Amino acid sequence: MTDPTLAAASDYLIWGAIIVLALAMLAFSLHLALTGTARQSRAESRVLVGAGAGSPEAAREADVPPSTPGGSASDPAPSRRWGVIGLQLTWLATFAVVGGTALRALSVSRAPLGNMYEFSLMASAFALVIYSVWSLRKDRLWLGAFVVLPVLVILGAARLWWYTEASQLMPALDNIWLVIHVTVATLSVGLFTIGAALATAYLLKDRAESRGDVRGWLAALPTGQALERMTYGIHIFAFPLWTFALMSGAIWAEQAWGRYWGWDPKETWTFVIWVVYAAYLHARATTGWSARRSTWVAIAGFVCIILNYTVVNLLITGLHSYSGVA
Repeated sequence: MTDPTLAAASDYLIWGAIIVLALAMLAFSLHLALTGTARQSRAESRVLVGAGAGSPEAAREADVPPSTPGGSASDPAPSRRWGVIGLQLTWLATFAVVGGTALRALSVSRAPLGNMYEFSLMASAFALVIYSVWSLRKDRLWLGAFVVLPVLVILGAARLWWYTEASQLMPALDNIWLVIHVTVATLSVGLFTIGAALATAYLLKDRAESRGDVRGWLAALPTGQALERMTYGIHIFAFPLWTFALMSGAIWAEQAWGRYWGWDPKETWTFVIWVVYAAYLHARATTGWSARRSTWVAIAGFVCIILNYTVVNLLITGLHSYSGVA
């Protein structure tokens, strides 16, 4: 039984979330640009202080507050205001995505995990909730643009190309393992999305630092070392969840098809993703690998997730073909 009214309300909320996220992206971008410019100016002022040490003018310049990694109240009011606006818009979009996902579930009286469109809603909701909760505990305004952009792309693609009308599940999917396996998998993807955002920020900042040329919006980011630690930390949390998703999928496969593993394209790529992220964690813990090189392995893992979610779902036929658009 499908409720078209609730399904339509869900669609409106998701469209609204996309619009709000676009505005949040603009606000976060302005925050990065203004904060980076201000910090670069402060850094140049401190250089001038060193050159003119001992003069009354230098003493006044020395009162310029130092740059604080990650954003702080010492940042100029206009830049921080835009960051706060972006964060508030992100919170609003988070409520809209969570509400839209919940209404989608209520419209079909089941978990919203039956097709690519619903997977996209769940993964986006997880990513936004994780960032929103994290931002409540620590100042993470600088990270907003890096999280909002991929979520905006996912939701936009879901609405434009992967949308599926609300409907009931086929019998093969009407199983408790669907809720367990796919929920944990989408939670993992949400975490890996934030991990990829942090990894991208780290690679950009580290490259600028190695050249001694941290300019523009890159000056608004924490140090490369801090970004790398956060990248590692989020993957440490996400990897066991992906491992559980892989194992629970094997258990479900045994119940549904009478075997734990059959090298179905989806199974194979899920395992490939696991191997790549395991390689990243191993490389990160190995002294012979630099942080930069190991982070590129994490980026490769996220590329595998994208390929698994798009190419494998849409173009390759297998036992998991029901997880495509239709």
